[in-house]
Amino acid sequence: MNRIKEILEDQGRTQTWLAKKIKRSYVVTTNYCNNKTQPSLPILYCIATALKVDVRELLVSTNNTNNKKKAG
Repeated sequence: MNRIKEILEDQGRTQTWLAKKIKRSYVVTTNYCNNKTQPSLPILYCIATALKVDVRELLVSTNNTNNKKKAG
């Protein structure tokens, strides 16, 4: 899962704009934004560069644990 669409909306940018920046078709870019397909790592870095964010900001954590250590 990724946050591409959310970050685009936060920045007031369109999927068409992103498609041109990363040199991919609108359909491919829309699939990335709607989490129908996931971009490869090189493309993910291109997207991060275009959006001027750290690549980690594009990713959704799949870790559902609490990460809090129990006091022992």
